Amino acid sequence: MSDAVALERIRVVLTRTSHPGNIGAAARAMKTMGLSRLVLVDPVSFPDPVADARASGALDVLQHARVVSTLAEALEGTVLSAALTARRREWSVPVGGVRETVGQVVAQTAQGDVALVFGAENSGLTNEEVALCSLPVTIPANPEYSSLNLGAAVQLLCYECRMAALDPKPLPEMQRDLATFDEVEGFFGHLDDAMTRSGFYKPDNPGRLKARVRRLFGRIRLEREEVNILRGILGALERKPD
Repeated sequence: MSDAVALERIRVVLTRTSHPGNIGAAARAMKTMGLSRLVLVDPVSFPDPVADARASGALDVLQHARVVSTLAEALEGTVLSAALTARRREWSVPVGGVRETVGQVVAQTAQGDVALVFGAENSGLTNEEVALCSLPVTIPANPEYSSLNLGAAVQLLCYECRMAALDPKPLPEMQRDLATFDEVEGFFGHLDDAMTRSGFYKPDNPGRLKARVRRLFGRIRLEREEVNILRGILGALERKPD
């Protein structure tokens, strides 16, 4: 696969962006590195002339941007997604470094669309949003001053994507037929329903069960056939007479 095709399969997802200038800066950062697919989740203001001004020569990226209501919509059809987070989340899979994680993301473009996910400027991504993604990733910034502008963060990860695409390193993971985001979420929905109906999961006293289950399966990155097997088991158990 050519580097251009790999980059075309990468979505940059900005979640709940509050300042339109940062959307424009992200578009400019993307175009300089050969990325073009921008998805905006519930932005405060878009389209906006401030975004256009900050985009400079990358207006085409803004004009083709998709605007959706939820992160789940933005991730539909992806086989892998990386969530940028500044801290370790208690109930997520382990946080990876930028170069290693982006290398995995770009490698998976051989199978389909992937995504880099960025949170709101002031609050970042919620725990629930990080849980929807395959991998958390953090930028090893100066711990004494780790504040990084959204546009700069997008630029950094897009640069790493370009470097990984120009010098691809095949990973064993690439040979796996990974389940898509939609298929994995369908499994989680089926599992949640089965746990609730069996009484194992109690909505009035949820605890951390769902978060732990997501982390468990998130560590192994389910293949399509594995999802089918698991859902088949759930279906068989649901049909089993008492």
